[in-house]
Amino acid sequence: MKCVLIIPAWAPEDIFPAKTAGSQINYWQPLGTLYVAACLRQAGHEVLFLNGAFLTHAEIMQQTREFAPHVAGLYATTFGWSKAVNTATALKRMLPHIFTCVGGPYPIVAQEQCLLGHDAIIDAVISGEGERTMVEMLARLETGQDLGGVLGLIYRNTSGKIIGNGSRPLIEDLDSLPFPARDLLGGSDRYIPPPATYRRSPVTVMMTSRGCNRRCIFCFQIDRKRTSGVRGVRFRSIDNVMQEIELCLQQGYREIKFIDDSFVADYERALSLCAEIQSRRLDFTWFASACVNQVDRPLLQAMKDAGCWAILLGAESGVQKNLNILRKGSTLKQIREAVYAAKDVGLHVSTPFLFGIPGETIDDALQTIEFAVELDPDLANFHALTPFPGTHLYDHIDEYGSVSGDLSDYTYQSAAFTPYTMSQDQVLMLRQMAFKRFYSRPSFLLKRLRAIRTWRDCRAAFTGLKSLFWIWMDKRVFHRKHGGDASTHAS
Repeated sequence: MKCVLIIPAWAPEDIFPAKTAGSQINYWQPLGTLYVAACLRQAGHEVLFLNGAFLTHAEIMQQTREFAPHVAGLYATTFGWSKAVNTATALKRMLPHIFTCVGGPYPIVAQEQCLLGHDAIIDAVISGEGERTMVEMLARLETGQDLGGVLGLIYRNTSGKIIGNGSRPLIEDLDSLPFPARDLLGGSDRYIPPPATYRRSPVTVMMTSRGCNRRCIFCFQIDRKRTSGVRGVRFRSIDNVMQEIELCLQQGYREIKFIDDSFVADYERALSLCAEIQSRRLDFTWFASACVNQVDRPLLQAMKDAGCWAILLGAESGVQKNLNILRKGSTLKQIREAVYAAKDVGLHVSTPFLFGIPGETIDDALQTIEFAVELDPDLANFHALTPFPGTHLYDHIDEYGSVSGDLSDYTYQSAAFTPYTMSQDQVLMLRQMAFKRFYSRPSFLLKRLRAIRTWRDCRAAFTGLKSLFWIWMDKRVFHRKHGGDASTHAS
């Protein structure tokens, strides 16, 4: 069968403030969709991938018409749900007999809600990992069989009744999956992270594991309600990871961003993986994320020796009670030790922070800003805490504060959540204050100036200065301009 996999058209300004988007925009390679594509092709299907980050809605429709697919799979985030619905509507209008299904973070949580009110537009929802479900679904559609019993699928049958087939067990043997179909990307040079967050290009992303064994209140985990079967972190074998690394290098990639929830969830495995990379003398630079209580100087040194140039260490707050509320499982002491150790071995350090934490006060937030300055990482980001559907925060929102009724607010940029102790304007004001305080320091600016070596460094510095200018000049730079419902209590 012919299947088109679509990320609906979007613009940077849909997520980031227009005046700072240049220093924030991140074009990640969509690994989940590429894994699904690889599995479908392995099963003998013909696949077209269309990424709305680089195509207009009209271009997506035109290429889909020319391809004439039998099935369309649409990827949907929370903030992009309306775009997925609009795309599905246009597809059905253009190709009335096409079978449309949706998957991604929002459908996984909303499940049958995605079908309600969208009769004759959306035919099915993938309610978990899509690789096995999509293959089985297409096999049924190809032979004209009913979709009943396809685990991980919620669908509308021929009489219009919504049927839920139950959850599909998570994939335990990740080595059994084919490598992501990166050849469908149509040009690796377009997938560029934000300026100053990569060392070499082209850049690809990779996951050596899936899942997380932590329970932060703001993070959605696909296995959170499972009572049996695999839970927490699932690891690929080191040999399987190395095969994919070497394939990426053969395809011309020069840097890899490992986007595991934590690259070092298994300390000994992380050491072994670093040793294997180093022993093969592979020529690439790489980046990874880690929890502060999972790293130490020997591991960080091993990462550096294996070609790692930068690490993201989740800080989130400079106040211990806020870390406890977030259920981070870390301490301020561990944050300091991890950041200082990473800097000591020569890694560039990036630390994200959150504002709008339940119970957080203005004074708490000011302490967080000063904590960021004290740590002095190479990059710091200051987000608004976002209650994505499916998280503990969203499920218990009345306990913590109020939530926006506009799904397009559900990015880390907008204040979709407001704790009882703050207003929405205060959360956004604190973000702006933090960026000013951190990035306007003479010591930081001098350090960035001294680090300029290439034209890419110059361009990154200019883009950053442009964003900083608007952060100083526009008092409402982080306020979104829309007419949606500003704030409502969830029921």
